[in-house]
Amino acid sequence: MHAPAETSRVLVTLYETVAAAEQGQGGALWRLAEEGRQLDANLVRLPPDASVAEHVESDLDVLLVVVEGTGRLDNGVERQTLAPGTVAWLPRTARRALSAGPDGLAYLSVHRRRPGLKIGVRTAQLDEGGEAPCSLDRVCPACGRMAAESDARYCARCGEELPR
Repeated sequence: MHAPAETSRVLVTLYETVAAAEQGQGGALWRLAEEGRQLDANLVRLPPDASVAEHVESDLDVLLVVVEGTGRLDNGVERQTLAPGTVAWLPRTARRALSAGPDGLAYLSVHRRRPGLKIGVRTAQLDEGGEAPCSLDRVCPACGRMAAESDARYCARCGEELPR
């Protein structure tokens, strides 16, 4: 017997979600959470003049779609302008840093889902969950600073607790 087929559906209206968020709220405003999915997606807002420090995503290509505000993508060679409607491809192993403009920056990031880890058991079946995409768990929701340490619990700039 086959499992029932999934049904296509609208999950979120990006512009309404950004507009409904509290003034100055940063971090993830929405996350794709459907079970059995092959993709991860996050709607992220950086507060005005905040940034995500330069980093390299070694495993995943990321597609970034700007929803609101302005900013810059620094790829280590050049700085490119980000504005509403801009779509940027961030290939795996490529250096990247983001900085928000004076009005902040809201963007949707989409990438292949990381499989969950299963300790002590060898199996082809993977658990739900996995690592946070593109280090979003290290981005401070208050000021947008990216923690240098992967196990940081609090932002070194403003002291806000980091997402878990």
